[in-house]
Amino acid sequence: MGRKKAAISGQLADIDLRLLRVFKSVVDAGGFTAAELQLNLANSTISNYISDLEKRLNMRLCERGRSGFSLTRHGEVVYDATLDLLGALDNFRNRINHSHNRLIGQLHLGFAEHMLGGHDACIVDALDVFSTQAPDVNVQISTMGSDEITTAVLDKKVDIGITVLTQEFDELNRINLFDEQMLLYCAKGHPLYDQAVISPEDLLVHKFVESPRLMPGREMHPDMLKWPKHAKAHHQEARATLILSGHYLGMLPSHLVNNWQLDQQLKPILIERYGYTNTFSAVHRTGHANQAIIESFTQCIEHVKSI
Repeated sequence: MGRKKAAISGQLADIDLRLLRVFKSVVDAGGFTAAELQLNLANSTISNYISDLEKRLNMRLCERGRSGFSLTRHGEVVYDATLDLLGALDNFRNRINHSHNRLIGQLHLGFAEHMLGGHDACIVDALDVFSTQAPDVNVQISTMGSDEITTAVLDKKVDIGITVLTQEFDELNRINLFDEQMLLYCAKGHPLYDQAVISPEDLLVHKFVESPRLMPGREMHPDMLKWPKHAKAHHQEARATLILSGHYLGMLPSHLVNNWQLDQQLKPILIERYGYTNTFSAVHRTGHANQAIIESFTQCIEHVKSI
């Protein structure tokens, strides 16, 4: 017979913190499968961790199965208590960091997809400087959609996000980093590809794929309100796939089209009229429990930008 797992008593062990962090990640992600990439764990392993935590707490924390993932009443209490506990640990670590002038802990960065390119070497350089100055800080990088990053920063699920802000938030500080050019593209096989002269009216009889800046209220040009959107793909690679089918028009970053060597298959149209610029920024919340590490990394960004 195996040993019976001990319930959490007056003292928390390292395994308890590990299980609670896994539980928090699962709740934040909205389920076991969604948490696999963030935790770098198999679904079965995550399930075993949650089962172990439930046994140690003697509580049913969540419902999972065909009906989806949801927290029980006990699960909601444990999740809120976990946030308090991990926040207190971050505060403790922050004070120790200030006391010793030596950074320890974790920096969680959220990157917009396909962000890396020749024009944004400042992030790579900032990571180089930061890793040299703070070798004891573990760095975690998660890739998300642009809007997802803003939400993750606001919810304190990531410390710093590198993204395009579509609106201002009082709770967020920002450092502008670099720009990317967004252009309207059609692909070989689309009726407009070989058309020499294209007017704005010509676009109205063709299908568009929606991107974040084509959502209602976010349009960069009044004409975009009239564009018939018959597909939605807020991630660049998915949008490029739809455009490459020859059935849709859509917006893509010009540097991605070049990096993916699609410039012979995709043609930008009405560049002067519909092209616009996205500005990527490093954003973080004010008054974060992990403030010492966040400030150190943002100082590294400012340093490499000034060189």
